[in-house]
Amino acid sequence: MGLLGAHVSISGGVHKAPKRGKDLGCESIQIFTKNQMQWKAKPITDEDAERFKDEVLKHGILAVVAHDSYLINLAAVKEDLLKKSRDAFYDEIIRADKLDIPYLVFHPGAHMGAGEKQGLKLVAESINEILARAEGTRVKLLLETTAGQGTNLGYKFEHLAEIIDMVDDKKRMGICFDTAHVFEAGYDITMRETFLEVIDEIDSIIGLDQLKVFHMNDSKTPLGSRVDRHANIGKGVMGLTVFRVIVNEPRFKNTPMVLETPGGEKMYREDLKVLRALIESTDDAYI
Repeated sequence: MGLLGAHVSISGGVHKAPKRGKDLGCESIQIFTKNQMQWKAKPITDEDAERFKDEVLKHGILAVVAHDSYLINLAAVKEDLLKKSRDAFYDEIIRADKLDIPYLVFHPGAHMGAGEKQGLKLVAESINEILARAEGTRVKLLLETTAGQGTNLGYKFEHLAEIIDMVDDKKRMGICFDTAHVFEAGYDITMRETFLEVIDEIDSIIGLDQLKVFHMNDSKTPLGSRVDRHANIGKGVMGLTVFRVIVNEPRFKNTPMVLETPGGEKMYREDLKVLRALIESTDDAYI
């Protein structure tokens, strides 16, 4: 099994998140390091960072993942929005690095009518510019698979591969596999065989060693809908098979698997119970 967990609130300060995760039964947590709907936030102090790291250890959280602000678009065609996005993403890296968070998950961006080729190129250029500024940081940037809603990039594995190929410092890159987004983008992962075929596809196009985090979400919308709507585990249209395969796949036994399902903490508890009930005994586990 992987490191099961959920996206938890930082209300009251980032140091509050690890206990919230522990209370839910999380082994891993994902957080925003600031209000995700604001461009700027006060810096994380040394005291904030040490307190957060102490709480992670105290509450036995084994993996922490950060997610960037939803306002950021690294493929923005308007110069002012692109600059704001790049500055904000640089700040996201600095904040995660200060908190010793190893992974920063982000949506590649939306091309806003400029076309996919130009959009992918601009995302890579943004990453190169930002990483040059953030020299000395250690955070790995995880491109998230997307549903492909609107002009969003990242709904094909080839999109992620193209971006990584154009990034100068490739060792700073990886991917986050969102189950709902992949399904909504048109990859049928509802059966064991088809899910493993998709994993093989990722391995051949990007490299499976680049898959660092799972977002564990069911979908409210059908296969190939290109509409991003999460559902609770087993309450959407995907079924439980894919989740059973993921939590029992030996290759992912140390991979953070984070819920972003609706309903807040009460439903996280329920969803974590469902996922844990899918874990087979050693004798019955998928090989």
